[in-house]
Amino acid sequence: MASAAATSLFDAATIAARWVADYRAATPATDVLYAAGLDDPAWNALFEELAGRSGDDLVNARERAQRHAEDIGTGFRIAGEVEERRWPLSPIPLLIGKREWDAIATGVAQRADLLEAVLADCYGEQKLVAGGYLPAALVTGSPYFLRPMAGLAPPGGYHLNFVAVDLCRGPSGEWRVLSDQLRGPVGAGYALENRLAMSRLLGGLQTRLNIERHAPFFAAFRDGLAVRCVRAEPRIGLLTPGRFNPSYAEQAHLARYLGFPLVEGGDLAVLDDRVYLRTIAGLKRVDALWHRVDPRMIDPLAFDSHSGIGVPGLVDAMAAGEVVVTNSPGAGMLEAPAYAAFLPRLCTRLTGEQMKLANIATWWCGQERERAEVAGDLDNMLIAPAFGVATNVLGDGVAVLGSDMPADQRAALLADFERRPQDYVGREVVRLSTMPVVGEGGLAARPFTLRVFAARRADGGWHVLPGGFAQIGEHADERAAVMGEGSWSADVIVHGPDAVTPVTLLPSDDTTQLRRNPGTLPSRVADNLFWLGRYLERGEALLGVIRSLLGHSISADTGAALSVETVRQLVDLVVEKGAAPAPASFRRADLNHFSRMAMEATEGWYSVRAINRQARGIGAVSRDRLSADMIRLLDAPFPTKGGALDRAGSLQRRYYALAGLGAEHLGRTDAWRFHDLGRRVERAMAAIRAIRAFGHAQATSDDLSTLLDLADSQISYRQRYLTGIARVPVLDLVALDPGNPRGIAYQVAAICDHLAKLPVLSDDGLAEPQQAQAAELTAIVAITQAAALDEGKLAEIANRLAALSDAIARRYFLQGSEPLRAAGLVLA
Repeated sequence: MASAAATSLFDAATIAARWVADYRAATPATDVLYAAGLDDPAWNALFEELAGRSGDDLVNARERAQRHAEDIGTGFRIAGEVEERRWPLSPIPLLIGKREWDAIATGVAQRADLLEAVLADCYGEQKLVAGGYLPAALVTGSPYFLRPMAGLAPPGGYHLNFVAVDLCRGPSGEWRVLSDQLRGPVGAGYALENRLAMSRLLGGLQTRLNIERHAPFFAAFRDGLAVRCVRAEPRIGLLTPGRFNPSYAEQAHLARYLGFPLVEGGDLAVLDDRVYLRTIAGLKRVDALWHRVDPRMIDPLAFDSHSGIGVPGLVDAMAAGEVVVTNSPGAGMLEAPAYAAFLPRLCTRLTGEQMKLANIATWWCGQERERAEVAGDLDNMLIAPAFGVATNVLGDGVAVLGSDMPADQRAALLADFERRPQDYVGREVVRLSTMPVVGEGGLAARPFTLRVFAARRADGGWHVLPGGFAQIGEHADERAAVMGEGSWSADVIVHGPDAVTPVTLLPSDDTTQLRRNPGTLPSRVADNLFWLGRYLERGEALLGVIRSLLGHSISADTGAALSVETVRQLVDLVVEKGAAPAPASFRRADLNHFSRMAMEATEGWYSVRAINRQARGIGAVSRDRLSADMIRLLDAPFPTKGGALDRAGSLQRRYYALAGLGAEHLGRTDAWRFHDLGRRVERAMAAIRAIRAFGHAQATSDDLSTLLDLADSQISYRQRYLTGIARVPVLDLVALDPGNPRGIAYQVAAICDHLAKLPVLSDDGLAEPQQAQAAELTAIVAITQAAALDEGKLAEIANRLAALSDAIARRYFLQGSEPLRAAGLVLA
């Protein structure tokens, strides 16, 4: 089998021709590749490029595409699951010619304008209802019609600024609309990530096919939001429900790409009808929010009072015209399948034109004639909830094929037609065209749908993303009704005869708007990074104790090579942290079992595994702040191979790698300072615990040697002192030497330096409480002598460290309403 490196252009062309010939021989004419023709240059170029990169091994191409997606950090989560899944990216993109795409884009833009006009009327004068063009029950009966939004003119002048439309390609090649996505359209970030991954796999296609780029679309969206804000230089945030949202990874990627802060409801506060972001420098004004929150949860004062993810008072700020929210809460009402039955007539009424992209045929059962038609033709209908939510018969809210309904369900449906006919629609059963994917035996045909995105430009028009992304069905059944969400995704390439101007969201080399300030740090992010540092240090310290236990020879008969009392102190350090229950004895087997529990216990114990889980959780909500390598290390599975000591060593090296990434790859910003602050606080506390256990006045040489091990200072001590281990020199090195990066003095000095460089709320030049406390602690440590470092002094330092940690939290990690009352509050 030819390798990618060894495959010549001639070989690639030969391999590609064989792939295409074999595929077309077994594929129906509804396939996009079949319909393109045997000599289509675009598809031939695609397969030649793929063969040139992967040889004759299509499975290898699929694995490489997946690996590139993982390197970018693409992932997704199924609702209800905790773990993220790999993003399923096909190595074969969908190709659409420029001429065909222009027709799609024109139709999507027309549809977006139509939806905007309908929303403006439904939440405004409601002339469509009064004139009989829309049934009142269809408007007010929807759970997504939000009454508090009625009569509210959306800031910026538009309800919709970002729209997604799901399309299907029928057997004859025409494109039709399956559904509209308006509440929080998902997928633009995935389309971007797909393109980034495919550009690594098939980089030569860009010039061969003149591929339309994605960057202009995102630039147009960002500029369009900015121009609708009150302030000339607005702050725009991406409002997320949090890390358990299925598309959180996509949201983090979009926020990073667009330069938007990724915020949650708790990060925001409304004061005097203005929205502010809680930051370490006080409250900073937010001018626009691109939200991914269920609109019914976005403001607990206006909608669902039980919401814990919304922003209280957000709708009041909208009513005052002080914040642009896209899409406007309430826009989701038009996602209801029932509206598809009325949109063609509404299009003619409102625009004077026929719809350029037709819907799939839909009958709303709230009308007597349509209900009778659906009931009489159930076997040829798809039965769906009219408003996209569960009904008496469709309890899970999922559409079903009438022909697949058992007799009892069919009877229940017909009975419910009499009671609540407005809850149902009948839709035609759509058959999809197919596209090539990589199967186990070569290319295979699978049905697909296409999600297209449109963003409102600064001039009020629509910019349609050239491509979007394709969802590919797992099975060969071509009915859209059975495809579900799809099993694979694919990049969608729009190509044409003319060269494409390179466009990027990165600034040009000759820009004069240089910036070295990374922006204001949200309080929640500072909190997360601080505790990420603490958890990583906590896990490393616990592993150090476990390795000390495992690393010394334990005699099955006489105990340990270390003194029994030293071993007891090591065990006590683990037990006091709640990592494992005390062992039955100090024999080898019991200590090994104890150490394994301290590393791996899951239920009820604060083991290394539990600490890893906490750090991993913080990493999951910090994807927009941490490198992909750091996220990958945090997500790495817990080691299971080898003995306990080997696994402990593997974990320790992972912690060292994370420490190195934090030290060398995070810019010296406030974000890095909080991460390092957490490390310094936790490392100092761990050092104090170790000194209390092994540095007391009666400490033996075993105790002092163990203390040097835990402080990672054995080599430093031996280089300085050639006469053996003595208590006072050991204490001086591990506690008071300002040049020892594992010592207490070094940690305290670093903490003081970080706090001195963080923002303050006033300009009077006086130290804030946390800065004053750090300065006092630094002075105490600086004047302490090693010989006087007794239990009382260690307790004082530990108490001051704990109080300083609390002061940092009170000042920077603002919670609840406290920051709204804080003295020296900064509003900007």
